Amino acid sequence: MKAVGQILKNFNPTTDKYLSREFQSYAIHLTESLDDYKHKSLYMKLAKTVHRSILEKALSFTVDSGAKNKGALFMWKLKQLKTPPGTSTTSK
Repeated sequence: MKAVGQILKNFNPTTDKYLSREFQSYAIHLTESLDDYKHKSLYMKLAKTVHRSILEKALSFTVDSGAKNKGALFMWKLKQLKTPPGTSTTSK
């Protein structure tokens, strides 16, 4: 992951016109790491609203797993990390 200063230094307004914020760059990083370009807008929203440490933990878990559907595994792990310990995520 690049530092914010490095991203801004390499920013070219003619080619990078859709990346004007740091969270957008991180969302593109998530999209490329998960190889899930279809859900790029979802990752934009997550990068903007969810705390970065939670996203990084879920991404690390997903990339290390070697799963076929990394997007689904990422969302499952994200849900698991966001729920407080001791609460059940299954419905009866």
